[in-house]
Amino acid sequence: MSTLSADSTPKLLDDGRIRLLTFNLQVGIQTSAYHHYLTRGWQHVLPHPKRQRRLRLISNILRRYDIVGLQEADGGSFRSGSINQVDYLAHQAGFPHHYQQLNRDLGKLAQHSNGLLSRLTPALVEEHRLPGTLPGRGAIHARYGSGPDALHIFVAHLALSQRGRNRQLDYLSEIIEPLRHVAVMGDLNCSFEQIQSHQRFCEAMALHPVHLPPSYPSWQPRKALDHILLSDSLQAERVKVLNRLFSDHLPIAIDVRLPGACLQQLDEHFSLLSGTKSAPLPNP
Repeated sequence: MSTLSADSTPKLLDDGRIRLLTFNLQVGIQTSAYHHYLTRGWQHVLPHPKRQRRLRLISNILRRYDIVGLQEADGGSFRSGSINQVDYLAHQAGFPHHYQQLNRDLGKLAQHSNGLLSRLTPALVEEHRLPGTLPGRGAIHARYGSGPDALHIFVAHLALSQRGRNRQLDYLSEIIEPLRHVAVMGDLNCSFEQIQSHQRFCEAMALHPVHLPPSYPSWQPRKALDHILLSDSLQAERVKVLNRLFSDHLPIAIDVRLPGACLQQLDEHFSLLSGTKSAPLPNP
């Protein structure tokens, strides 16, 4: 895992905002029509000579943000040319901290993963295996600062079935309920209205209503499956869906204004770090 010069971190918070982005990158497969799922499906198991070039272009976009959540990244198998895509994007885009969660391990064939890229120094990073009929869904939880005013970022990829998603939202609700400042981002495979209909999750998170434009399919967006959900203590600014980046999903981004108490907690956290030469990304 990478390291960070601690004295560079607080500068990101000078305007009281952080820039969040979530992206299902579909392991770098270029998809621009439904028939590509058939004709280009081989790229899910075999390497493609242009995949690394696509990752470099993706990294040019990611470098504009402070915290990035990735879904459908490969952890370094045969299909990705043995390139850990989370690690590669972190280094190409200049993120000093990154974390890969391996959710479905198919050995040398595929390493289905979530990823977290961060310019801020997390106090703690944990991973959660989400319940479901089929294994392979997960969530990353990064905590910035400590105490009741810490900032909590979750990166998740939820199930396709409503029954599976409901179980996973129940699981996340239990973790989120005692937390105050929370952002959940990822490919949640459902609409905002479906999330709102899950009473336990909405009560646990006290959702701030942020309606995002459709992000799927990327070539003709009709469904808003990708989300950055915010607790009501966080204020959304500059909400947008980005242009196509090869995947069948579009990246979505939000600038988030943090409340004063949360900013103060982060400043205290980074002040403690400033006495050290570097701060390694914590492991669970």
